[in-house]
Amino acid sequence: MPPPADIVKVAIEWPGAYPKLMEIDQKKPLSAIIKEVCDGWSLANHEYYALQHADSSNFYITEKNRNEIKNGTILRLTTSPAQNAQQLHERIQSSSMDAKLEALKDLASLSRDVTFAQEFINLDGIFLLTQMVESGTERYQKLQKIMKPCFGDMLSFTLTAFVELMDHGIVSWDTFSVAFIKKIASFVNKSSMDSSILQRSLAILESMVLNSHDLYQKVAQEITIGQLIPHLQGTDQEIQTYTIAVINALFLKAPDERRQEMANILAQKQLRSIILTHVIRAQRAINNEMSHQLYVLQVLTFNLLEDRMMTKMDPQDQAQRDIIFELRRIAFDAESEPNTSSGSMEKRKSMYTRDYKKLGFINHVNPAMDFTQTPPGMLALDNMLYFAKHHQDAYIRIVLENSSREDKHECPFGRSSIELTRMLCDILKVGELPSETCNDFHPMFFTHDRSFEEFFCICIQLLNKTWKEMRATSEDFNKVMQVVKEQVMRALTTKPSSLDQFKSKLQNLSYTEILKIRQSERMNQEDFQSRPIMELKEKIQPEILELIKQQRLNRLVEGTCFRKLNCRRRQDKFWYCRLSPNHKVLHYGDLEESPQGEVPHDSLQDKLPVADIKAVVTGKDCPHMKEKGALKQNKEVLELAFSILYDSNCQLNFIAPDKHEYCIWTDGLNALLGKDMMSDLTRNDLDTLLSMEIKLRLLDLENIQIPDAPPPIPKEPSNYDFVYDCN
Repeated sequence: MPPPADIVKVAIEWPGAYPKLMEIDQKKPLSAIIKEVCDGWSLANHEYYALQHADSSNFYITEKNRNEIKNGTILRLTTSPAQNAQQLHERIQSSSMDAKLEALKDLASLSRDVTFAQEFINLDGIFLLTQMVESGTERYQKLQKIMKPCFGDMLSFTLTAFVELMDHGIVSWDTFSVAFIKKIASFVNKSSMDSSILQRSLAILESMVLNSHDLYQKVAQEITIGQLIPHLQGTDQEIQTYTIAVINALFLKAPDERRQEMANILAQKQLRSIILTHVIRAQRAINNEMSHQLYVLQVLTFNLLEDRMMTKMDPQDQAQRDIIFELRRIAFDAESEPNTSSGSMEKRKSMYTRDYKKLGFINHVNPAMDFTQTPPGMLALDNMLYFAKHHQDAYIRIVLENSSREDKHECPFGRSSIELTRMLCDILKVGELPSETCNDFHPMFFTHDRSFEEFFCICIQLLNKTWKEMRATSEDFNKVMQVVKEQVMRALTTKPSSLDQFKSKLQNLSYTEILKIRQSERMNQEDFQSRPIMELKEKIQPEILELIKQQRLNRLVEGTCFRKLNCRRRQDKFWYCRLSPNHKVLHYGDLEESPQGEVPHDSLQDKLPVADIKAVVTGKDCPHMKEKGALKQNKEVLELAFSILYDSNCQLNFIAPDKHEYCIWTDGLNALLGKDMMSDLTRNDLDTLLSMEIKLRLLDLENIQIPDAPPPIPKEPSNYDFVYDCN
């Protein structure tokens, strides 16, 4: 007979004694269980003791998390969080350097536990640490020369403990003094500083900027871009990542009027070329966190275009109208005529109207009206002027080519530029905040100071080329734009390393090639629609679905590394989850860093029996999406969130690394629960595999017409003399 659900069998350790095997009744108060354990070892004052996990996490067991204890868990009896916090609070103030160093090391480790952190913070522990950082450096200035390694370790452990304690969100960032900020900034501004101290100092500055407007202003006064640049020129990718994270935080929190000024400073300091040389083109792989920070920087840079994108043109503004005159002048090299008489004025108006028509504006009389719609607003006109000035030959060729064609076959440069700018802003999501999970940066945008404008110049030439290849007329305008969007999107997915490489990718994606790709995809979807083939599909489909199900379960057995987003710092918070080979248990646990390859089952501390799973929910229905106000607003995070609900009010929350992993896991979990796999990936895999299987089975029928109806049943024979009874 199975044991009751509320009884958990565990082992409990105590230093210097044999471990005890014990059954814990989850209905009993935790204090009663601790008292029972203490009585077994004849320990008095049970309120001074607590239970904690004996694994590497060392987290305390509380009434809130006791439901996470599973059969076979190894626990340890230890001093209570309050006692431990009190002892460490005293030890870190010791006059002995060795004792202080050991205490700070223990504090850095224990501070990851929110239960301990709360107790230590209640003792004004954060204030004590900030005081040590502010005054400790001067106090040990003389000792630093003779005990530099000891001093470096001491400061490193102090900052680590501070970062871990603040990560729990218990204390507001607004409580810190200017002296503390200056001290942290000084560690970053020093040319030679221990890497662990530098890393934690950068992490603290990033959190300060992101979590407090007042601290942003104070940090911005202490840290300049010029002081951060040298850290990007080193070889430590972790330091480079944290440095870019600080730059991104300053960029993100800067007032609108300051962002363009900051972008100009970044350009003066050649940040882009430094990142390109020392990060993107360095002889080492770029890790996920660095990819994310580069993506954030890319998004924030493009978001500088939002102001122009949402600015309507003022038809009465002479400076803006002069830009249109400049476009006409460059294209047709017309010298300005003196305003002599009304007759010449009428003649000039007629000439301008004719030229504006050749330039492809919708409103020939007043082309300024074409730029009153937002988006793309004035950004489209900026792009056209950049193209005309920096790629003058290509600009003149496109305008003159189209002005010499018949009216219905000309590719309208003005209208095309406006629609293309809108399309590129949509592709690059200009104006949207960066996602917390996306790593999708494009190296080619770091190869030029005016990358968006150059991107436009390449694409407008592509549009003109595609227009000619399609022999398009004005009625085909939207079709051409759809083809161009597909060409651009397909070229971007290859992640070209430079704009020239992007251009060559587009050369290989001609309209003819796009037609072939579309035809191939259409064949996979639309081929063999006759009734016999549909019946064959229905017969094969269960086999294919079973194959997909096995693939999903095999992927769950391999497991996936997920990133924790429930902390204020994004870095270095990972956990891994995988299914046991017998498909009966989910193993999961925290990791110190992103793993290379699979993580063994025995290194994952926690287990969840598949039989205990009640349901799998996604998106807005997930508990962690309801709790997180900031994440709730992020559409991309919502699309990657799913949760496993088990027991009473217990859940395991996930945010997938990408859409593919999201589909794999939701499909696999639904398959484990005996439910249908409903993801887009399953539909695509089913279509692909069904199409392949059908084609393989019909190879012998190539070029043979398959009838829509089965052949008629022949008439009965006149006699059955040919039938023999074998008996």
